[in-house]
Amino acid sequence: MRTIKMPVPFCKMSGAGNDFIIIDHRKAVVPVALMPDFVRLVCRRRFSVGADGLFFIELSRHADFKWRFFNSDGSEAAMCGNGARCVARFAYMHGIAAARMRFETQAGIIDAAVADTQVTIGMPPPQAMRLDLAVNIGKQRFIVHSVDTGVPHIVLFDEEVDDAKVAELGRQLRHHPLFAPAGTNVNFVARSQEGFHLRTYERGVEAETMACGTGAVACALVAAARGLAQSPVTVCTSGGTPLTVRFIGGGDQKPIEQVLLQGPAHLVYRGEITAEALL
Repeated sequence: MRTIKMPVPFCKMSGAGNDFIIIDHRKAVVPVALMPDFVRLVCRRRFSVGADGLFFIELSRHADFKWRFFNSDGSEAAMCGNGARCVARFAYMHGIAAARMRFETQAGIIDAAVADTQVTIGMPPPQAMRLDLAVNIGKQRFIVHSVDTGVPHIVLFDEEVDDAKVAELGRQLRHHPLFAPAGTNVNFVARSQEGFHLRTYERGVEAETMACGTGAVACALVAAARGLAQSPVTVCTSGGTPLTVRFIGGGDQKPIEQVLLQGPAHLVYRGEITAEALL
């Protein structure tokens, strides 16, 4: 870590309860080889800044900018819905892009529109949707539905979602052989007056998070495929913040396309990461 020039300026942002560290990395500070360890150390709660993940904003030849996104355990991921909204607002606030922008991710080019603290992003087209998969955990059998919304997800409908053992069951489902080798994010979903209530066990964080944008999209699209919802769909996360998912298709076996995710992206604070944050 001695090769990193400290301190490193950053912003802490929150997207519906998912919190992220965002670093303007257009002038490289952290060597690529050191990024996983750097992320793991600064994302520790209580000992360092603390976050669900970290974004490095870099130059792009194909869009306004590109990102490198890491989960808090140091693993790199292709897509993050709540993070994408935070990154878009960060880029707009820092003059990196206009209010309407395009940025490059491992999941493809993402379109975004910033309107004050509300940000709308175009999600990657859903892939590999599979409904009614039987999964055995011990002596229990669960019916789940899987879809890739930029990262892999399964959706488990559970009307007793408030009492669901998200940490325990989520960990077991996340590592189930059916989803090997990469594993999956796990969403526990119930209907609510507003639409759906969602709790998510996130791969890479390895815990329940307060929100998951790609999980909210997975919930909405699976619900539509099962005839339980139509666009727009409101999904309320564990943190209590509603996210809106809009899409075309999904009914009468029509393919789902043009998926949009809308929700807040809040600046929490600006600061500098010092060498002591890596101890």
